[in-house]
Amino acid sequence: MIGLASRTRSDDGKSLQKLTTVLTRRIVEAVDLSKVPDIDSEDLRKQVEALATQVCASDSVRLPAEMRETMVGEILAEIYGFGPLETLMNDPQVSDVLVNGPDSVCVERNGVLEETEIHFADEAHLRQLIDRLVRRAGRRISERSPVVEAQLPDGSLLNVVLTPPAVRGPMLSLRPGGPKRVGLEDVLRRGSLAPEMINFLAAAVRGRLNLLISGATGAGKTTLLGGLARLIPESERIVTIERTAELRLERSDVVSLEARSVGGPGQLPVTLREILRSGLRMRPDRLVVGEVRGSETIDLLQAMSGGHPGSMLTVNAISTRDALERIELLTATGDVRPSSGLYHQIASAFQLLIHVARLPSGERKVVRISELCGYFEGSYVIEDIFVYRAAGTDEQGRAQGLFYSTGYEPLCLPQLATLGHALDSESFAPKELSIASQTPALIQN
Repeated sequence: MIGLASRTRSDDGKSLQKLTTVLTRRIVEAVDLSKVPDIDSEDLRKQVEALATQVCASDSVRLPAEMRETMVGEILAEIYGFGPLETLMNDPQVSDVLVNGPDSVCVERNGVLEETEIHFADEAHLRQLIDRLVRRAGRRISERSPVVEAQLPDGSLLNVVLTPPAVRGPMLSLRPGGPKRVGLEDVLRRGSLAPEMINFLAAAVRGRLNLLISGATGAGKTTLLGGLARLIPESERIVTIERTAELRLERSDVVSLEARSVGGPGQLPVTLREILRSGLRMRPDRLVVGEVRGSETIDLLQAMSGGHPGSMLTVNAISTRDALERIELLTATGDVRPSSGLYHQIASAFQLLIHVARLPSGERKVVRISELCGYFEGSYVIEDIFVYRAAGTDEQGRAQGLFYSTGYEPLCLPQLATLGHALDSESFAPKELSIASQTPALIQN
């Protein structure tokens, strides 16, 4: 007999989780899901839910009536969803779920990392969830192949490390997917940049300037990239190149290509460089690259400086100048030695440099938009157009700071005007920029 009549989740959440695990195992054995060809069918799901309801109401379980519905939901989450992590994965404010063993589950909520009260029953329970999620992603994991990075069918990103690399036991990281569509309007509402900055970036995208977005991991590079890519005219064909597909542009003429770091049985890996070369043969009007990390960088530079204007990509870096130096290093992985010719090619490949940062408060800001004016006397010529200047935090820990236009008038303005995207020079006069709630005109058009 399994008893929980005198306990609640607040008293002993781990005991409740162990009960969920026991009941789930009982239901799985009764239905024998291992022999079911389509575990996701609606009819089977209804049968499982009915059986779970029956089990939770049985005398042998002795579960209080007020907890039965909750327990049924948790059992279904164990079989079909994310188990104990289900509520976290459905929380729109959670951007990352980090499991550091069965007794430690953290989340990033609104940009801030915090501990949760959620626990797994034991390490075997955590490993069971990991195995199921990895199978759903069409991958395999074992001690011989202990690292998996993949995308789940709902769009969530999965990263798993087992022992021996994970010294303290299985580590699981999840980034919720699903129907999220973050546009520049959302970025503006969050105070990540000012309307004048959005107007300029919108004109730059439609005027086919090449953009390099830099920032640290988790700074919001992909979010900004997706928002800018949605401004590309519908008449233009887009090819997206990503290591793990995250961009959802929701338009018909988009070719989405994804690398494969590890092949399944009888399959070989597919590198980012290979899919980039294939993408270049698909007649793209625009290339949108999630993040460059290796030898594909030299092919991308050649494409951007030789016939694919209006391309965009991201790179991990701590500043705009560091981003260019990182591009130099990445080209070396493709057996290209640094030279003045390479530096000039980099300078001609990009027109705008955009740097994003996550502040200690968790807020994301576009801290710098700069024009790359060329390469002269051994140095890149970079002129800042808009900047964010931090000024500490308030009593609630929120960032204090302001956006400014520097007074520099970009050299690309005549080119944008020729293409029908003229901007008022007053937008670039040196001044403090306010965060307005209205959507800039160039986004609405």
